[in-house]
Amino acid sequence: MIRLLWNASVHTRTFLRRYMPTNILLDVIRTRRGLKWGMPAMLLAVPYLLTASTFTTLVSDSGLGWLNLLVLLCLWNTLKFIVMGPVSLILLARARARERSPRNLAMTSPRRRG
Repeated sequence: MIRLLWNASVHTRTFLRRYMPTNILLDVIRTRRGLKWGMPAMLLAVPYLLTASTFTTLVSDSGLGWLNLLVLLCLWNTLKFIVMGPVSLILLARARARERSPRNLAMTSPRRRG
């Protein structure tokens, strides 16, 4: 039984990682070239937060309980983008420090002939 649950969770994670737009965008941001877009990507949290607020209003007015799932989804995506901003700055600083290490500078600096 545990094996079945484990396999189901692995396949679900793989599916969500591969086909859901926010996960694809966050994977692109985590690459070296995409780290600079972490802070601007935090702005995508605002529409998700407004959408969650709208769905919350619809749930309280009309009583459609299934919209609570969409509220949770929007809030989860909001948190993912809010967290990714500072994390991308840390990863970018680490990558730049690694690129400027003394060993790399010695390998790339031109040698004087004379």
